[in-house]
Amino acid sequence: MRNSILALTLLMAIVACKNNTTTPTTSSTTSGNTAVATSAPTLTPEQLGELGASIHKHPSEGTKILSDRGLTQEQFERAIRQVSSDPEASKRYAAAYKRNV
Repeated sequence: MRNSILALTLLMAIVACKNNTTTPTTSSTTSGNTAVATSAPTLTPEQLGELGASIHKHPSEGTKILSDRGLTQEQFERAIRQVSSDPEASKRYAAAYKRNV
């Protein structure tokens, strides 16, 4: 049950971001034709939980909230998937999310 609630919460945060995105740039081109992927800042499960709660509280500002932290929607989704694959990290995310909702 707890995992279902966490998964639903994560899905809601991702959907909220998806509804408010512009076309994010995931790579930039240097003077040649080589594409350089942008790197996402490394965030703790607690920081991701705070971000998820902020997006839940203000869904219309999801893209801005993420960009203020240097993230794109795809980077946030990837980080959430990483956290959800680790039971301990999931618990830390859920606790931070609940504290900030």
